Amino acid sequence: MSRHPFTRRGLLAGSLGLAALAACGTGQSSSNRLRVAFSAGGSKETLDPALVSLFVDQARAKALFDTLAAYNADTSLRPRLAESWESDATGKRWHIRLRQASFHDGRAVTADDVLYSFRRIADPTLASSSRQYFVKVDFGLSRAISPTELELVLTAPDFEFPAGWAAPGAEIIPAGTTNFGAPVGSGPFRFVSFTPGGPAVFRKWESHWDGAPTVDELEFVPVNDETARVNALLSGQVDYAHDLAAGTAARLANDNRVALLEAKGTTMQGLILRLTQPPFADPRLLRAVLSGVDRDALNRVALAGRGEIGNDLFGKGLRGYATGIPQRTRDVDLARSLVREAGAETLAFAIETSDVDPGFPTAATLISQQLKDIGLNVTPNTRASSTYFTETKTKGVAALTRTATLPVATFLNQRFRTGGSNNINGFTSPEFDALMDRAAATADEPARLGLLADAQRIVHDRGGLLAWGFSTWTIAASKRVSGLVTAPPNTFDWARFDRARLS
Repeated sequence: MSRHPFTRRGLLAGSLGLAALAACGTGQSSSNRLRVAFSAGGSKETLDPALVSLFVDQARAKALFDTLAAYNADTSLRPRLAESWESDATGKRWHIRLRQASFHDGRAVTADDVLYSFRRIADPTLASSSRQYFVKVDFGLSRAISPTELELVLTAPDFEFPAGWAAPGAEIIPAGTTNFGAPVGSGPFRFVSFTPGGPAVFRKWESHWDGAPTVDELEFVPVNDETARVNALLSGQVDYAHDLAAGTAARLANDNRVALLEAKGTTMQGLILRLTQPPFADPRLLRAVLSGVDRDALNRVALAGRGEIGNDLFGKGLRGYATGIPQRTRDVDLARSLVREAGAETLAFAIETSDVDPGFPTAATLISQQLKDIGLNVTPNTRASSTYFTETKTKGVAALTRTATLPVATFLNQRFRTGGSNNINGFTSPEFDALMDRAAATADEPARLGLLADAQRIVHDRGGLLAWGFSTWTIAASKRVSGLVTAPPNTFDWARFDRARLS
């Protein structure tokens, strides 16, 4: 039987959808099964944790696998598979001690598994978005000291190196794994069934090192339409609806059937401007767009007043965020003069958008209207949510984007370093790269954060990122679910379904 993501019509047509899917996927469904609804990625989905791109990928990977470390809400680190770690005085040699943990097939998690996982992620032929975290590792010199100890040797100092171990896509897999059709991990749930673009069913792993989950089964249900996710929750077809728009959250705030988990101001909302081709190869037009957008209006309308305005920088409120840079405000006269100076009064371009984020369509429309005020003819171009982030890596000149919680240095290296794994903007600056290298090699944390602030001043001016706001990350859950914790995406407590309980 083939499976397809739910549509709004399909969810509302009857109550048999989930039961039919469960029956054809597992043969028998547990009454203690938690059903969680996410926007999904279509037929190209994979359970390979190194290739995560959507939040549903990351949540499934968190259920099946584990990482050496995890992010707290402020991006500080907590140990997971790594019990402890330390570097030498140079920041080039890292000694890691593993805790006693096992994979779902009973094998112990060992230093060889860690080395295999990181070597695989660093392989450019895999094209993992997590590769950036491990490009400095010299795998020829790195070694397993014992089954539970290893040494990672870097080609250059990096006192921020452990932050990469906690990032999405840095999960540990058994050495030698090449097939992810029925993956074996060390996470709290073990694999039962999965169809790309369809549901995934996992069963609790009784021998998990951090304790067995409190639900017997976990089912990921693909529901791309936000209204359909909410209706499925309210009708009892699912227990959890991920990623809701600010307006939806406002409407559900007083609904006694659900509880809202709202991580306020945790997700950057931005517009990527590609600097390697017209029109944004011209710095005047980049500055015109940065000056022409009304961030306050975007927060009021696209985020229903429930977010915070941005200053074209990532990580507001996080460790390392550059608070000393003056807030950029709308200046229509300046923007118009820059457009005229560039001879671009008739310029037309599209803003790439999608419903992959509930606020994207409204933001694209509003930005288009605001930029018409400065003489630019801008129109939204809607792409499919299942392929949006893949397509916008190479297509279009302006694309809406969002990024959840990550360490500031990690984001800067991904998005702005020359050759960075997610440098869609095409930004390049030897001065910026040198500052990031100096920061990584600086053991003193206040000095390191000062260098990161200097790097942020450069990208604030020329980086090609219009970070207009920070949205509240909203999840709705049935009142019969307990044990879930409000947390920013990418952090330890987000999508922590092993601690959920059903009444």
